[in-house]
Amino acid sequence: MNSFTRATALAALLLSAAPAFSQYVPPPPARPFPGVLNEKIRTRDVYLSAWDIGVNVRVRHEAKDDAGFTDAGSNWDFSQRPQDDNNNHYELLRLLPRVGYTAKKWAFLVEGRSSYSYGDERFNATTAGQGLPERDGALDAHQAYVFVGNHKEFPVSLKLGRQELVYGDQRLVGHLRWNNGARTFDATKVRWQNAIFGVDVWTGGLVYNDHRNLNRSNSQDRFSGAYFNFPTLAKNEIVEAYLLARNVARGIATDNWSGVAAPFRFPGAQDLYTAGLRVKSKPLAYNAWDYGVEVMHQFGSRTAVFPATTVAAALAAPRLDQDAFAAVLQAGYTWTEHAWQPRLALLYSYASGDKNSADAKSGTFQNLFATTHLHYGYMDLNSLQNLHDLRLAYTAKPKANISLAAELHFQFLDRPTDFWYNVAGVPRNFAGAAVGSGGGYRINPTYSRTLGTEIDLVAGWTFTTYAQLEVGMSHYFRGDYIKQSLAAVGSKDASYCYVQLTLNL
Repeated sequence: MNSFTRATALAALLLSAAPAFSQYVPPPPARPFPGVLNEKIRTRDVYLSAWDIGVNVRVRHEAKDDAGFTDAGSNWDFSQRPQDDNNNHYELLRLLPRVGYTAKKWAFLVEGRSSYSYGDERFNATTAGQGLPERDGALDAHQAYVFVGNHKEFPVSLKLGRQELVYGDQRLVGHLRWNNGARTFDATKVRWQNAIFGVDVWTGGLVYNDHRNLNRSNSQDRFSGAYFNFPTLAKNEIVEAYLLARNVARGIATDNWSGVAAPFRFPGAQDLYTAGLRVKSKPLAYNAWDYGVEVMHQFGSRTAVFPATTVAAALAAPRLDQDAFAAVLQAGYTWTEHAWQPRLALLYSYASGDKNSADAKSGTFQNLFATTHLHYGYMDLNSLQNLHDLRLAYTAKPKANISLAAELHFQFLDRPTDFWYNVAGVPRNFAGAAVGSGGGYRINPTYSRTLGTEIDLVAGWTFTTYAQLEVGMSHYFRGDYIKQSLAAVGSKDASYCYVQLTLNL
């Protein structure tokens, strides 16, 4: 607990001097900075500015106490049972070396990734957390793509190869760079852009992190989509619409990639389609006020076991008709005349849950490939599934190179007839506990829907052009659902802190 205490004191000191702020964004350097290597190369020869050569280095210490990413697994988050080791303190190191080149009508990027985890008990765990540390070996290919096109001269472009997909606020499609492994896809993407509308159309597969072999995608897990933007449809708004499809064949359950850790080895069979509309005000369009709305409908079908925990269960699981919804509403106010630019925002995120686990229908929204860390609390206890999240966020920048934030999350289950899902979208389900026994998480229709309240404090300092220090501290006050689910074994609140250093070399 010493590291947590120190982080708490530092965060309290930083936040005592000023208002905090919402939707935390790390502070940029004092001037545009391409990286240490790029700056040296371009200073010597201006004609080498088309090259991008550098390394992003990130080191982070994390201390998780009583919940989240531990040896016991998420089934025993907040548990007081003596045999549940739900504390985990460890260090993460990630290196992203890259070489890129941009010409007038084409470009390429090759980016490697080395991910290491030190002192992480999940690496040697023999229980639910086994094999889930954020390490991926000495070197792997994070991105490797070719881009052809120039939208100033022609409306169509092509991007082919391993690449990140990032859209909107990353609630459904994001790169998950907070995680030491991050996320990429082996994909083909075509873009059309003119003055009236633009659209990205892609198809490809998620790259599975395999710490024993080179990472690769699986042809039986396909992710496709069309993402539209309409620059002239509204004067003061960003308007986007999309249709996403994830198609996973049932035969994926028979694949044996031993280095890909269960229960995330492969998802259950599914043909899920998500249609959505996102509208967000442009910066300063309404003076100090801003707002955003996003609505999503999910349809298609998926297997009853999701994700599949055994091959037999995956092959035998019946199909469920999917009919699920999600929505996000947000509004904010920025004191634009104040030197610190403080901003207060209120955000509400909703994702439907299943009202009857015994029928042939599913109402549980699946949040696909989201960067959940950005939205539902820094402790990463939730995904956008069977959830109500009411978020109050307050931010400020006392200096151009310092950012501060304080956030408050009130969280509830949408339906007590569905599970509480962890950050990976996996249900907390201790099957050995009887309904209503208070001996573990599962579907308990008679329990409260109140999960709890999370408080997050974050501070970032870009102390030189190429280096940034970030500190965060969180505490989760458990609600009645957690207390009732663990009544037989006892429960306690959870805490989290981290200290992170990022270098742009």
